[in-house]
Amino acid sequence: MTEAKRPVAKVNTEERIRARNEKKILSAAVELFSRKGFDGTRIAEIADVSALPKANVYYYFATKEAIYTRLIEELLAGWDRALEHISAEREPAEALADYVTAKLEYSRKHVPESRFFANEMLRGGQFLSRRQKRHMRDITRERAAVIQGWIDQGKMAPIDPNHFLIMLWATTQFYADFAAVTAATLEKGRLNLADFENARNTIVEVVVKGVIRPSDT
Repeated sequence: MTEAKRPVAKVNTEERIRARNEKKILSAAVELFSRKGFDGTRIAEIADVSALPKANVYYYFATKEAIYTRLIEELLAGWDRALEHISAEREPAEALADYVTAKLEYSRKHVPESRFFANEMLRGGQFLSRRQKRHMRDITRERAAVIQGWIDQGKMAPIDPNHFLIMLWATTQFYADFAAVTAATLEKGRLNLADFENARNTIVEVVVKGVIRPSDT
């Protein structure tokens, strides 16, 4: 019985090692990519920052492009989780407030990733795959359709759903992409949790509640 369990234990150990090393590589890479871009970052630098041999980086990721693509995938997945709050089964005020909360929380915890993606888009999104671009388009259409449904039901003002989503995304994203500007505006050295909570309350009060129609009941 003990012998039978060993292969499973070995596999689990290898998976933990892989997960730990991949996390180190991705954390190092996103910091470098966010500051230096794709062309300005070298695998050797990623290895140095991650404190892993260069050969290990290549063991887990065959190319620099593979690291870059993985980072984009993980960022999009994080944003997708926030967008799940915008669901037709929910009331718009609560759903949109939860989206703003989730989006700001993701921005607070993943500043380098957010800046990394912003820089990628400023360069024209050349490393976004067709599948990723199609996914971004499709999920935006889905959530816009939900918002349009709320509008048709008289629960929201007759606004353009796409522009509204852009507004929410840009407002929440600003706190990560332009943290230095935000901190300077607030006359402090850096943003803290209370700043993000105040941002959340302000965005919900002004942007979200501003488009909600009062219920007849």
